[in-house]
Amino acid sequence: EIALQACDLDGARDASEEFGTLAEAMRTAYLDAAAGQAAGQVHLAEGNPRAALPPLRRAWMAWRALEVPYAAARTRELIGLACTALGDQEAGEMELDAARLGFQLLGAAADTTRVEDMLASARDRVHGQKHDHGYGLTVREREVVALVAQGRTNREIAATLVISEHTVARHVQNVFGKLGVASRTALCSFAYEHGLV
Repeated sequence: EIALQACDLDGARDASEEFGTLAEAMRTAYLDAAAGQAAGQVHLAEGNPRAALPPLRRAWMAWRALEVPYAAARTRELIGLACTALGDQEAGEMELDAARLGFQLLGAAADTTRVEDMLASARDRVHGQKHDHGYGLTVREREVVALVAQGRTNREIAATLVISEHTVARHVQNVFGKLGVASRTALCSFAYEHGLV
């Protein structure tokens, strides 16, 4: 997860494969579930939702059997994203709605809001409605998000956009507040998951 949030796809793939080998050797339900979820996340990040679905579904069933509700909800969110990416809007919405309910029951407000935004976006696409899905970001803030997602420092962003480092820092803090994230890595992950880059 750290590698994915840092936008290091090769590192995430290597870690997931190593985790899968470990889980296979140890043969515990918890490790199997975690390894399946990790593999599914990597496949999604690589743009291969078809390959992501089998390990994610196995992981969800395992989390449910182990009674780990947060992980189960997170996995259903990933399944919803995979279904949507494959063009199965109905299944995608159903999975995202189940994830939303799971997060809501746990009181995970940020997760609930994130999934509600995904559901609204999916429903708008189905019904052909046009809404701003820029999450309230200005054009300049979206430019900053794109550069942060590329791993640029505030100094590099300032030079690219011909603005001061102080202004970049202010934009980054505004973006954190609007998107409900607390770090650059979380911002990077959010940006890739929600199509902001």
